[in-house]
Parts: sequence; structure tokens; C-alpha cells
Amino acid sequence: MTGVLDAHVHFWDPRKLRYPWLDGIAALNRPFTPGDFPGRLRSDVIVVEAGRAPADAAGEIGWLREEARRRSWIRGMVAHVDVESPAATNRFLAGYGGDPFVVGVRRNVQDEAPGFLRDRGFRAGVRLLGEAGLPFDACVRAHQVPELTELAAACPRTTIVLDHLGKPTPGGPGYERWRRDLRRLARHATVLCKLSGLATEATPGTARPVVVDAVREALDTFGPSRCLYGSDWPVLTLATDHGAWRDLIGDALATHPAAAAEAVFHHNAARTYQVPGPGARKDLDPRVVRHPPHPRG
Repeated sequence: MTGVLDAHVHFWDPRKLRYPWLDGIAALNRPFTPGDFPGRLRSDVIVVEAGRAPADAAGEIGWLREEARRRSWIRGMVAHVDVESPAATNRFLAGYGGDPFVVGVRRNVQDEAPGFLRDRGFRAGVRLLGEAGLPFDACVRAHQVPELTELAAACPRTTIVLDHLGKPTPGGPGYERWRRDLRRLARHATVLCKLSGLATEATPGTARPVVVDAVREALDTFGPSRCLYGSDWPVLTLATDHGAWRDLIGDALATHPAAAAEAVFHHNAARTYQVPGPGARKDLDPRVVRHPPHPRG
């Protein structure tokens, strides 16, 4: 199989940047840097913004770019943008729209009030990302999936990547509603799904087959051509380890042909985030412009 491209890894260092959300999670409130990543000998990665203080967003990009210069297996970054502000989105695109290291954008909306994804400014910002050829990572909770479906309909030229399957509780309250909502979301061909994050969403003690079934639900709903593998390291260490999660995704794919595993573990992420093939490497100099933006999907 082609080498793994892990589409969802976080690195952070509270000695360098401020991460307010870590204050309440003692097990994670320490540096987790590329040198600590257990998959570094087996996986290339897309690193995703890690909830640093808003004022540190540019600093996060700069720090991770320097880490990537020393480690060829860090293939790009999904960076934070205040997408709800079209002005902020335009400023970001002016500075990073041609940056080969910045391969996507995330505005974590999982704790926003109902209706946030319907905001006119937010939708305008998401449309701007599509016009610039950048995918939008959507970190939402299960009850927000219907709003995300509306967003996909309102922004048909923007590729949207659903993080963590929409954060259902496998087999738990709201699970059947999540299944129905996921099917409606998947009708939009511009939406993809990351097979990540369920280990920490599952209730402690949940049987492994229940989590596998939830992953298979996403695989069946979106199809293997629209699913991406992500470990969500180091957050997943609250519930499991890196190897165990990768094996679980492999088990969920066991009923699919080998080509499906190649797609989920590598090709889909490479295509979505415009990562070159094996042996190739993007120049990480922000002055090097990527190919002209084009509508995705």
C-alpha cells in the first residue's frame, strides 16, 4: 500500500503559544511536538490548527512551517481563520492564499451558538475559501450537522471536510439522528468525511465493534472515495493510542477492496489538500505560489 497520509494531526507547545482550552485538560496540557509523534516513521501528516489563542494564529503557522522545513513528513497545514469575518478571510488569503504550506482552513465551530453556520458573514467567508481553491475543515458536533448541510448547499464551490464524522457518540444518545443527518449531508458531493476523533467521543467502556460500526456507517454513506483517515493525535491519547486507531480504521475497511484502503489512507487526503505524490515535496517558501485557484468539487 502507498504510504499513509494522516489527515488530522495536532502539534502544540504551551511554552511557545497560548492554548486556552488546555487549561482544563491536565493530560494534554504539555508540549506535543513533531518529535513526540508516534507515527512519524510510518506516516506523512497534514497538521491541523490546535486552538491556540486567536492572536497567535500567524505564530502557529510560522512555528509549524519551521518544523516542516526539518521534517519532510509534515506535508502541509490546515490553518485557523476567523471565517465569519469576510474581511479577515480576505486578509488571510492575501497573505497565505498562494502559500504552498497552507493547504486548508479550519474555524472550529463546535461550541458556537445555534445558527452560527447560517450567518451571512460566515457563509461569505467559506465561499471565499472555495474561490481561492482552499478546502474548509468543519469541526462540528452531531447536532450541528443539519446546519453544515445547509452551509454545503449555500457554498457549492467550496470543498468541506467534516472532521471526526461530526462527533457522534457511537451507539449512544442521538446516534440514530446522526445517521440520518449524515446521509443528508453526504448528498452534497463537495463534502468529505474524516475518519477521526471517535475514540474520544465514545463513552468510556464502549465496545470496539460499536466504534467500528460507526466508522463503517460513514464509509457506506460517503463511499471510500470521499473518506480520509485521520488519527487526531494527540487528543486520541485520552482514549486510545495511535496504532490502535489506525488498526480500527483498517478493520472498518476490511470488507472493501484494497483500492479503498489506498484511497482512505492516502489518496483522498493528497487530492483534497493538493499534496504531491511520493518522493515529491512542496517548496515551503510562502513566496512560491501554488497553481491558480480553481473551483473544487
